[in-house]
Amino acid sequence: MSFSSAPFLALLFSLPARNATERMRAWRALKSMGGAMLRDGVYLLPAGEERDLRLGDVASGIQSAGGVAEVVGILPRDAPQTEAFRQLFDRQPDYLALEEEIHQTDPERTDPTTLKRSLRTLRRRLAEIIASDFFPDETRQQLFQETLTLLENRSARILDPTEPQANDTPIPHQELQQFQGRLWVTRAGLWVDRLASAWLIQRHIDPAARFLWLQSGQTPPEDAVGFDFDGARFTHVRQRVTFETLLAGFALEQDPALVAMGRMIHALDVGGINPEAGGFEALLKGMRRRCTDDHSLLAATLPVLDDYYLFHSNKDHSDG
Repeated sequence: MSFSSAPFLALLFSLPARNATERMRAWRALKSMGGAMLRDGVYLLPAGEERDLRLGDVASGIQSAGGVAEVVGILPRDAPQTEAFRQLFDRQPDYLALEEEIHQTDPERTDPTTLKRSLRTLRRRLAEIIASDFFPDETRQQLFQETLTLLENRSARILDPTEPQANDTPIPHQELQQFQGRLWVTRAGLWVDRLASAWLIQRHIDPAARFLWLQSGQTPPEDAVGFDFDGARFTHVRQRVTFETLLAGFALEQDPALVAMGRMIHALDVGGINPEAGGFEALLKGMRRRCTDDHSLLAATLPVLDDYYLFHSNKDHSDG
């Protein structure tokens, strides 16, 4: 058996009893990877290039601290042992515990600060479980994604009563030529989804777009194209935020850079984990403090999103 063909990897290590700090560091690293303990000093993981590299890093840390560590390939002796090893990574209890927490979270009876914190925690925990679900049931994962998204959508409506309610209508294909030089309207007090949608409209849909920001109770002009409010032509549909609905309607999902940006906007608007979301949100908060109105805020946001788009369009290129 070659090492590369082994279906499982194991880290075997020992450390001097006095080195509790390195032992704890190794344990935390192995736990974050989803490792299963076979016995003290022996941790198992399904084979994979990234996990091999990470186990190697843990082994190097142990060796540097005066311990002994080796990463080895493991080949189960028969089918029952293979199944026994797989069962070590059964995430069903983790999913069930998370499901209970989701059902116990009541947006209407939770103060806003606690609710926001709880939603972030639930989304992070789901991402962690999925990352360590090495033998996944994709239907189950999708169900939990949708269940948590429904909670996030309910919460968004309570945290901001003007936030549009997602509908379940099909997203029809739109012809670009019918949306040139139009007046586009959305709610005043621009934030993530509306800002990003306005950028998408101006950069990829209607370069001559004009914008009107509706105050509370204001009726949009009859010839205007509405976005991101209840009753608008383009708004939240099922799991999609308005930015993603526009991508789908105008056949822009073929652009990987726009899809990647959509994931960031989705995470900030209705919840989720995205590595770029925090930085973008910090920029927006700073710009909102500096800008005096929605027009100046959009003007400041456009070049920032241009740069995000360039970054995702050239991710395979070295920056030196």
